[in-house]
Amino acid sequence: MGAENYGQGSSREHAALAPMYLGVKAVIVKSFARIHRNNLINYGILPLEFADVSDYDSIDQGDEVSIAETKNSIENDKPMKLYNKTKGKEISLQANLSQREREMILVGGLLPYIKRGK
Repeated sequence: MGAENYGQGSSREHAALAPMYLGVKAVIVKSFARIHRNNLINYGILPLEFADVSDYDSIDQGDEVSIAETKNSIENDKPMKLYNKTKGKEISLQANLSQREREMILVGGLLPYIKRGK
């Protein structure tokens, strides 16, 4: 998780490539730097923002969290819910993805998207 303008200065692809190799599936922040957000999508990493930025402060290091029905939410352009299992709290998230970006995330990034022929 990150705060505001996450990824600022990280316009190089390596800033998204390393999390991909570590198995990161989503990044949840208050807001993204535009180029870094695009790079995350290119590598199949879901960029999520808190619907209410004050929810950022309700999550502590070590909290166990999960996001339910991610694929369905992406396919149908619906908000997502993060569940903080440690605190028993539900938090609204938003992806704000275009149709093309949703398709790219669902197939795993830009290269698989291109290989599909779209």
